[in-house]
Amino acid sequence: MAKPLQKLELTWIGKGNEPQLEPRILLEDPTKSFGDAKTENMLINGDNLLALRALEQNYFGQIKCVAFDPPYNTGAAFEHYDDNLEHSIWLNLMYQRIKILYNLISIDGSFWVVIDDKELHYLKVICDEIFGRANFISTVAVKSSTPSGVKTAHKEKTIIKQKDYLLIYRKSDRFRINPQYIRKSEWDTHFNYFLNPDKNSVSSFTDVLKEKGVLRRNETIKDFDINNTIHREFYLKYADFICQTQSHKNEELKNKSRSLKDVVMHHNGMMFLNGRQLTPLSNSLNEVVFNNKIEKDFALLLCDFWSDVDFQNTQNEGDVSFPNSKKPEALMCRIFQMATNENDSVLDSFLGSGTTAAVAHKMKRKWIGIELGEHATTHCLPRLKNIVKGSDPSGITSLVNWKGGGGFKFYTLAPSLIQKDKYGNDVINPAYNANMLAAAMAKQEGFLYSPHESIYWKQGNSTEKDYIFTTTQFITVEMLDRLAEEMQPNESLLICCKGFKAECKSRHSNITIKKIPQMLYGRCEFGKDDYSLNIINLPHDDSENDVIDEDAINIEIATTKKVSSKKLMDNDTQTTLF
Repeated sequence: MAKPLQKLELTWIGKGNEPQLEPRILLEDPTKSFGDAKTENMLINGDNLLALRALEQNYFGQIKCVAFDPPYNTGAAFEHYDDNLEHSIWLNLMYQRIKILYNLISIDGSFWVVIDDKELHYLKVICDEIFGRANFISTVAVKSSTPSGVKTAHKEKTIIKQKDYLLIYRKSDRFRINPQYIRKSEWDTHFNYFLNPDKNSVSSFTDVLKEKGVLRRNETIKDFDINNTIHREFYLKYADFICQTQSHKNEELKNKSRSLKDVVMHHNGMMFLNGRQLTPLSNSLNEVVFNNKIEKDFALLLCDFWSDVDFQNTQNEGDVSFPNSKKPEALMCRIFQMATNENDSVLDSFLGSGTTAAVAHKMKRKWIGIELGEHATTHCLPRLKNIVKGSDPSGITSLVNWKGGGGFKFYTLAPSLIQKDKYGNDVINPAYNANMLAAAMAKQEGFLYSPHESIYWKQGNSTEKDYIFTTTQFITVEMLDRLAEEMQPNESLLICCKGFKAECKSRHSNITIKKIPQMLYGRCEFGKDDYSLNIINLPHDDSENDVIDEDAINIEIATTKKVSSKKLMDNDTQTTLF
C-alpha cells in the first residue's frame, strides 16, 4: 500500500481546523471619517480576521505592501492584547491571518513582519509554507535598544537583547526593491587620490586638502572629518575629482594601464591608473537622510543590519502614548521607501497606535489600517486627524515635507447576518435593512455589490451579464415572469428571497432562486464577533501524552474577501455600506 503524500511543514495543535468565516460588510461611520470625501484610505475598528475577510473580495491582489507587527508572545505587547498565549494558539493566530494577507498582496508586492527572536524562526517556517521558500527576501536585524539600566540586571544569566527583526517575503519574482542608502559615519580612506584638472594624472588627496587649507600641515587623511561642515562642503564640491582605485576583471585593460605608469587611461567612460580602475566619489553619492532632510551624500548601501533607526524617542510621535510597542515612524518610512511608490496601497492589520497609517499618509500612499480595541478611536483617530490637518510636527513630517491634506474613512464591521431568535431559530438579523441585506448577500455569493441606477433587480454582478437580486418579498410566479421579461437573453440572475412559490424553482433557465436564511446554512460561522485570541476546545493530539487543559484557548481564522467600494446610505442609521 502506497504511503500518503507527505510534505515538510511545521505543525501544531489545531492546525487545519480553521473555521469558515462569515464575510461581513463594512459600515462607514461618517461622524468619524475625516477630510477628503473621495479618499480611499480606510481605518477599520473591529476584529482583524473578520475585517480581512471583509476586504478580500475587492482587494484581492491589490495591496503592494503589508506591514505585519503582531504581538510577540513575550508578555511585552500592549495591554489591549493578551500576549501570553499558549504557543499553538499563537501559531494559529499568525498562520490564519498570514494566509489571508497573502491573498491580498499584489503579484509585485511584499510582506514585512516585525518580530523578535523568540518567534522569528517559527514565523519563518510558516511564511515559507505560505509564500514559498523561493520568495523569501531577507531577515533584517534592527537595533532597537541599548544595554543600560534594568536591561542589564540579568547579564550573568543571558545575553542582553538589542535587536528585533524584519522578516521579508515577496509575492513573486516581479517584486523589486528600491535600494536605500545611509550616510557614511566616517571618511573612507581608500579615497586618497585627486584627479588633476588635466584628468590625465592624479595627486595625493591629502596634499590637495593641505594646499586648499582644509587640513593643517600636521594632519593626515584620518583627520578628514565627514561631519565637519567645511570638510563636507569640500568633498561634495569635488566629488568628481576625489577618487579611489579598485580591481577590474579585464586583463587587457589592466595591462595596458600598467604600461602607462602614473598616467590616467580613459576607456569607454572608465578611468584606469597603474592597472586598477579609478572611480570617483560621485559614484558613491546617493540620497540619504541627513539633518532630517533627504540629500545626496557619501553613502553606503543599506543591507541587512540597521543600526541607525532611533527607537528611544518615539514616545511623542503622533502625540499618543503607547508604552513598549510603538514603532518609530522612521522605520516604517524606510520600509515604504524600499517596497512602495507614491499611490501604492499598504495595509496593517495590527495597527496599534496608528504608526503605519500615519507614515503611509505622509508619504502619499493609500492605506488600510485595522484595529480591534478602543484605541482605534482613542489613539489612531486623533493621530490621523492631526496628520490630515497638518498639525502633527512629529516623526517624519519635516523629512517628507508633509503639510497636511487627504483624508480617511472610518469603518466598523456589520453585525452577523444570521442570529438566533428567542426560540433558537436562525433568522436574519433585524439590524439589517434592505440595503445592508442586499450588500451582505452579494458578498456571500461572490458578487460585487454595485446597484444599477435604474434597474432595481441589478444589485450586483459576478460577470458582465450575471446579476444578483435580494429581496424580503415573497416571490410569486407573476413577479418572476415580469422579471424574466425585463432580462436580455444572454443575462442570468440569482434571486435571494425569504420565500417563493414552488412553481418558481425551475420556471426560467436563466433565473436561479434561493431562500434566505436557509441557503446560508453550514456555509460559515455566524454570530461570532471576536477571533482575536479566544476560542475554546483545542483538538487533542493523540501522538503526545501531554494533558490538554479543557480551559485552554484556541484561535480560529480564515481567508478574507475584499469589499466593494460602492457606498450606500443606510436609511435607518445614516451610515454607509462598504
